[in-house]
Amino acid sequence: MTLASNTPPQEAPRAARGQLLKQLCSDEGLFALGAAVARVVQLADADDQGAQNLAYFVLADVALTQKILRQANTPLFRSAAGGTVTTVSRAISLLGFDHVKASALAMLLVDTLANSRHAHSVRHELEAALCASLFGRELARSGAWQGAEEAAIGALFKNIGALLIASREHELFGQIAALAGQGALSLGQASQQVLGSSYDALSAAILHEWKIPELIIHSLSAPPPGVLRPAANRHEWMRQVVAFSAEAARLLVRRVEPAGAEGAALALRYGAALNLDAGRVAALFGAVGREMDSLLDSMQMAPALATALAPALATALAPAPTGAADSLPAALRQATLALDAGGAGLHPSGKPLQARELLLAGVQDVSQMRAQMRAAGAVRANQLIQAVLETLYRSMGFRFATVCLKDVRAGQYRARIAFGEQNAARLAGFAFSLRGGDLFHLALDNDADLMIADAFAPNIAELLPPWHRALLPDARSFIVLPLVLAGAPLGLFYADRVHAAPEGVPADEASLIRALKAQVLAALAPPP
Repeated sequence: MTLASNTPPQEAPRAARGQLLKQLCSDEGLFALGAAVARVVQLADADDQGAQNLAYFVLADVALTQKILRQANTPLFRSAAGGTVTTVSRAISLLGFDHVKASALAMLLVDTLANSRHAHSVRHELEAALCASLFGRELARSGAWQGAEEAAIGALFKNIGALLIASREHELFGQIAALAGQGALSLGQASQQVLGSSYDALSAAILHEWKIPELIIHSLSAPPPGVLRPAANRHEWMRQVVAFSAEAARLLVRRVEPAGAEGAALALRYGAALNLDAGRVAALFGAVGREMDSLLDSMQMAPALATALAPALATALAPAPTGAADSLPAALRQATLALDAGGAGLHPSGKPLQARELLLAGVQDVSQMRAQMRAAGAVRANQLIQAVLETLYRSMGFRFATVCLKDVRAGQYRARIAFGEQNAARLAGFAFSLRGGDLFHLALDNDADLMIADAFAPNIAELLPPWHRALLPDARSFIVLPLVLAGAPLGLFYADRVHAAPEGVPADEASLIRALKAQVLAALAPPP
């Protein structure tokens, strides 16, 4: 690629950077990465809503879901969890919103760039980016200014220019490294000479293209040379944290001891500004090193750590009360979860073969989540409902899942949370009146848990309400789990697939599903 130009000297760097930026951003994979990064950065922690939106994003990507769950189950976090973490909702509760958000951004980078043809150089830059993000998070936790999340994001993307050049323009990346390696030029000067733009300026331009907030982009600017003073404002503090994080990450990735000359120089430059002495720098390197190992394990960039499913429940779960569905039509009595629908084999419906094991782990996960909430003195029903819904969605292989709750003022049951395909549109349309004679009202009135194996069967189809046919015309099999407390219907769980489910729901799975529902009912019950 040639960057030569007859542009006047003061305009040449900007023109060269624009040409390079255009070439990078025309890459389909990088365009998708930018869109995903922008979406995650915009997610804000607003109690349950923020956690719900983050869970939506993670669950929409199977690979990202598995990585987040692996991270929550690494030794660094496993002891705090008290057992296996099986839901993204619990992972967010355990690790923290900002932690999962920053981890998701890091994993998006890895998924897009790790398989580059120039794997060694890209891997080195990726590790530096991931490590810098962890340094930023650790420093910001004890900093005098607010903004741990933004500092971690700024540190993660400070070397995005170098990372993309390593991935997409590796020959230029090699030239810059060779020039800087001679010692006469800094990395910034070398990249300016080869690209017509420094790496920092290119990183800022890329984040501008991705519509990342200005505060984060501003944090990429290098602070002045020499020993730094404590920041006078948040913007300056962010620049100091991001710069320290990037430099410290390079040392840690190279396995440089913080007690050596380079570590001492780092502590001298940033010590007064960030309240760091030699001892704290060493402790910081140790903490980040452990977190880095955990993060690499969760991304399978290091030998993976095995995580086993939890052992079987110690006590049998209670069966459904006999006679609970006596007033149901015959077609629905045959669909109640009280019956063992049998079935074995390959489940072409999409239901996982290991559904029982996944449900079992989910029951334990939700039970521990509720116990920890009770110990903290506040059971947050919305978080618990979301965790149960996610367990049903993932364990049973549904394509769409939602929970409806009664809205007395509006005179209807209305969906509040949803996972799966087109969840936003389907969430908006999933509402029905408080009274009726269709399948949903029959389930609510009889407190009957239903698994509809084939919704196209005539005796089932005639019980489906018009709103369901219009909203979900291709729902071939689905589940309905009423939430009834002291005889009063509160709402229901619903989840569906586009294929028939002749394998049904065996009795052991049905009992586990009821155990999940029981956790929600216990959380919704008024205190004694």
